[in-house]
Amino acid sequence: MAAEAASDAAAHGFDLLPVVVLLGAAVVAVPLFKRLGLGSVLGYLAAGLAIGPFGLGLFSDPQSILHVAELGVVMFLFIIGLEMQPSRLWAMRGEIFGLGLAQVGSCIVLLACVGLALGYPLVPSFVAGTGFVLTSTAIVMQMLEERRSIALPKGRRIVAILLLEDLAIVPLLALVAFLAPGGGEVTLNERLIGIAIGLGSVLALVLAGRYLLDPMFRILGKAKAREVMTAAALFVVLGAALAMQLGGLSMAMGAFLAGVLLSESSFRHQLEADIEPFRGILLGLFFLGVGMALDLAVIAANWQLIAICVVGYMILKMVAIYVVARLFHADHHEAVERAVLMAQGGEFAFVLYASATTVGILTVEENAILTATIIVSMALTPLMIIAHDRLMPKQQASMEGIEAAADLSANVLMIGFGRFGQIVSQPLLAGGFSVTLIETDPELIRISQDFGFKVYYGDGTRLDILHAAGAHEARLIVVAVNDGETAVKITELIKAEFPLVPVLARAIDRENAAELIHVGVDFQIRETFESALALGEHALAMMDVEEARRSDIIASVRRRDAERLDIELTGGMYDASARSLVLSNLPLKPPAAEAKMPLQAATAGEVAG
Repeated sequence: MAAEAASDAAAHGFDLLPVVVLLGAAVVAVPLFKRLGLGSVLGYLAAGLAIGPFGLGLFSDPQSILHVAELGVVMFLFIIGLEMQPSRLWAMRGEIFGLGLAQVGSCIVLLACVGLALGYPLVPSFVAGTGFVLTSTAIVMQMLEERRSIALPKGRRIVAILLLEDLAIVPLLALVAFLAPGGGEVTLNERLIGIAIGLGSVLALVLAGRYLLDPMFRILGKAKAREVMTAAALFVVLGAALAMQLGGLSMAMGAFLAGVLLSESSFRHQLEADIEPFRGILLGLFFLGVGMALDLAVIAANWQLIAICVVGYMILKMVAIYVVARLFHADHHEAVERAVLMAQGGEFAFVLYASATTVGILTVEENAILTATIIVSMALTPLMIIAHDRLMPKQQASMEGIEAAADLSANVLMIGFGRFGQIVSQPLLAGGFSVTLIETDPELIRISQDFGFKVYYGDGTRLDILHAAGAHEARLIVVAVNDGETAVKITELIKAEFPLVPVLARAIDRENAAELIHVGVDFQIRETFESALALGEHALAMMDVEEARRSDIIASVRRRDAERLDIELTGGMYDASARSLVLSNLPLKPPAAEAKMPLQAATAGEVAG
């Protein structure tokens, strides 16, 4: 079908049908798969399978697409290089080259045994297992983001391992070329000449990056032509890749080195922004090509072998990851979570297997089987994460070294010792008053101890804890928890049981402030109110407003805010009189029109603080 349309179009000009089909398949499949929680990579693969020769047959030569789309992998490695500043690499050297290398090395050893156990020779078994070691960066990073773990220590450790795996693809591709059937027939002189040419290419690229690239971009930057900068960025990436290819090394290595050399350039962010769209499109095209190349007939004929490979590779990889994690002092829960997240093969395995097939290490059929194994493992990962979250018992925070509140007494009881409570404690301690601190986060309690604070474990919503913390003897209670609903609950409990003790509370927003006032708080302040006014006053100063005028403006804003809050206590957040006190850069809509707007309470509470 596509072939006939192509021949017809050839006589009339450029054939748009393949382009439209590729884009349409990606547009339909990728959002659908992401919605199902399976990730964009699987969406591209499924779309490629659907439109390829073993699906609807709209394309008959997926290899021609793969050859062009490999540039997406090259650009991907360039962007990785841009993020690998020498200073960052040095700061993470222990986790990248210690933890990462230990995991990759142990996984390679174990996974190579799968092929050997199935009766395959050593070199194909090694390449097959090594490809599965390379975890899917796209899938794992998406999972970490959804779980909000990227910034946590356990997330940073996984990112470090992924960085090592991204770095490992370059020497692994070189190793595949060395292990090729013809690799051992080269004479010593030829090999030495090849090494010299390769080192010369690397040296030339380093010198060019050190002395030519940054000055070149400075000259081009003065031209103020964005399209020229984009063309220059593509020129650098493809030129570096070509230089490495001419030197007998991989294009990916050239792109990565170019990225590292430009990682501390003042043009780094612009280069990344210029390359990113091309990288994304071409990498997506690469996955589409891989999906097209899946031979369903081979898979159907070898489904038992594929099933054995998936189970064997994933179990052995999880075992290796878990053992290495424990050896590097991760606790049981973190080790299990890391093993589940990283159990699948990744997109770089396709590159490695394709290279191994090109040089004769793997047959076309073996490549199809291994590619299918990788894809199945990637598809299973989201399901394994769901099973992990449901079956794994919730981790209980360790209470070792933490003392619970009991028989305490002080001038002030502070409930919650986060960023807000820590600041509030300073004037009280400076005034010579004794302060009892209680908190429910064990990790925060431990960190506070490092800074000289004695914080007790205690839940302020429980009456027995309030008694144990000395609420009945305190001259003052400060509620500084970072959850508005909890603050209201604690305040209401204290005013009911200890009505004579004044309560000062942190409010999250206007709505929370009104709720606290309704339950009888003696004083409340929105957590961002004073800091926002201070910044606003400083902004006026930088706009050359005189000091007396600044003081009048800030006082006026305070007065209008207090009047507005008084009205909102009875009339609600959208009372017309209250809203008239808000200074706006647009005229307010009529109340009738406002009543028709579906607004969430959380948004209403945040309007003007």
